[in-house]
Amino acid sequence: MPQANLTITIPEGVWVGDVSRSYPDAAIRILAALTGDDAGVGLAEITAADLRDIVADIQSDETVTELEILQQYEDTVLLQFETTMPLLLLPVQDSGVPLSMPFTIRDGQAEWEITAPQHRLSELATQLDQFGIPFTVNEVHQHIEPEQLLTDRQLRLLTSAVENGYYDTPRGCSLTELAETLDLAKSTCSETLHRAEERVVKQFIEDLDETSVETQPA
Repeated sequence: MPQANLTITIPEGVWVGDVSRSYPDAAIRILAALTGDDAGVGLAEITAADLRDIVADIQSDETVTELEILQQYEDTVLLQFETTMPLLLLPVQDSGVPLSMPFTIRDGQAEWEITAPQHRLSELATQLDQFGIPFTVNEVHQHIEPEQLLTDRQLRLLTSAVENGYYDTPRGCSLTELAETLDLAKSTCSETLHRAEERVVKQFIEDLDETSVETQPA
């Protein structure tokens, strides 16, 4: 399934973006959040030198309807908040994409890690555009668990081939030597290795197509 890394630029008027721009050295980690029809609630951990001023600014923001300090130690505070402007959560909710948390906001920008099918990533891009949230796609790649792609036998053989230098240039061992190491007939080793290579190469080419996500910065 494709995994994407996005940098989100938080628009003006969203408290978390405004506060992080006012205090660019502060790190605001959103630990948990959910949204309903009229409001969003969440947990935020803020680390900064001037916490008192930051908390005061959050409390004075007209979109923050509730704010409770749960814990404070040294230069870090844990807050529970409720806001009438959960703008960042709306595109995620409408696109059906699960948002990995925590994520950190600094100086008006957040970095998101998203794992979702191709069509969901495209829908997220559309929703971000519709909500006027600028974003940049930093990276998209496909994550496949080895056991989903190869049989146990193929995985063991391919791993052993790499470890023994079969794919090195020049090769560290021959097919015959690899087969002997694994106590396999040379023909069995060759066929099993070829099938594993076929699956890996075909998956690689498929991934090139699937990760060509048409998500452009707004």
